[in-house]
Amino acid sequence: MDIRVLKYFLAVAREQSFSTAAERLFLSQPTLSRQLKELEDELGKTLLVRSNKGVTLTEEGMILRKRAEEIVDLMDKTEQEVRQSNDSVSGTVYIGAGETYAIKLIADTAHHLKSDYPDIHYSFFSGNGTDVMEKLERGLMDFGLVFGNIDRTKYEAIEIPLHDTWGVLMRQDEPIAQKSSLTISDVSGLDLIIPRQPNHSTMLSEMIAEQAPDANIVAEYNLIYNASVMVSEGIGCAISLDRLINVSGDSILCFRPFDPPMEAVCYFVWKRNPVFTKAAGIFLEQFKKDIEDISIGLITARHHIG
Repeated sequence: MDIRVLKYFLAVAREQSFSTAAERLFLSQPTLSRQLKELEDELGKTLLVRSNKGVTLTEEGMILRKRAEEIVDLMDKTEQEVRQSNDSVSGTVYIGAGETYAIKLIADTAHHLKSDYPDIHYSFFSGNGTDVMEKLERGLMDFGLVFGNIDRTKYEAIEIPLHDTWGVLMRQDEPIAQKSSLTISDVSGLDLIIPRQPNHSTMLSEMIAEQAPDANIVAEYNLIYNASVMVSEGIGCAISLDRLINVSGDSILCFRPFDPPMEAVCYFVWKRNPVFTKAAGIFLEQFKKDIEDISIGLITARHHIG
């Protein structure tokens, strides 16, 4: 299976048209059609179906598309790493993350490196913990920001010292918005929108069922921005982590944390015994330093408060 032909296949799948894909690939349409027919013959499966509405993928085609994207991404990443294994520090750092305010720490580290290493670039992938860990395992990511337990036999991890806090994102005109904090039982009787995330959704569903049995789960989300739009339109209130949606100024939305506090612990992870590019290695060392500075600052602040 030729990587070049896989790229042709992905182009047709993306454009849903042989003619448009051929133009973008600077190929004749007969040449492109022949190459993909040979790929189908090699696999013994029909991958693409032409119709008046364009080109659609068969079930086998959808499977190949997912794997082909991973293969092409890994080939591009590997080629870049080999080409940049000289004395210069340049290249792309690949980072996967769920929705968490901890992404600000990633941005801070990138900012700290910007002046000394202007040729380091970044590629961010957003997804739930399962998606991020899968790409990390396949070598498609250098680092990940994830919640939940980490297999320390396979991964190194740094606990992020600034924890995310669970609460409710709601409209300002909700009666319970008058409270500064909420208990789980306060959401009883409300229409709720909850995150569709491993660990999170199960934990929250169980707590709601036990402490707020009259609550009605009307929707699930995997991107908080989409949930915030539903909240704005009055579909329901969203169980969310704090600081992900701007509720300042003239926003019609507000966020109320749970009391007692419910915290979500996030980890910065990477595979054990990695073969990092210089760019990724420098990023990791700077990130460790930044996290250490934050931890020292938090300890000092607690000491003064005490």
